[in-house]
Amino acid sequence: MSVLIKPVVTEKVSALNEKGKYGFIVNRKANKVEIKKAIEKMYGVTVEDVNTMNYLGKQKTRYTKSRIISGRSSSYKKAIVTVADGDVIDFYSEI
Repeated sequence: MSVLIKPVVTEKVSALNEKGKYGFIVNRKANKVEIKKAIEKMYGVTVEDVNTMNYLGKQKTRYTKSRIISGRSSSYKKAIVTVADGDVIDFYSEI
C-alpha cells in the first residue's frame, strides 16, 4: 500500500508552503501516523503535525445526443502536513 499518491500544487496550498505547510493526496485508508512516517522517509524532514480531510466525489452529469450520462468523480483524502522550522520540501528537485 502506497501511502502518498501525489502532492497538491494549487495556489492556496502554495501560499501555505511559505508557512511550512504542504498538501498531499494520500491513500484513503492511511492514518496520520503512517502519513507522517512516509513523508519523513521520502523527503527527509521532521513532521510536526498532520491534518487530514476526506472529500466525497462530486456528482457529474453529461448530456449527449442519445441519453444523459450520470456518474461520480472518485473520492479522495487530503493531508496538510506541517514541517519543523527550517525544513523545506522541494517538489521540483526531481524534474
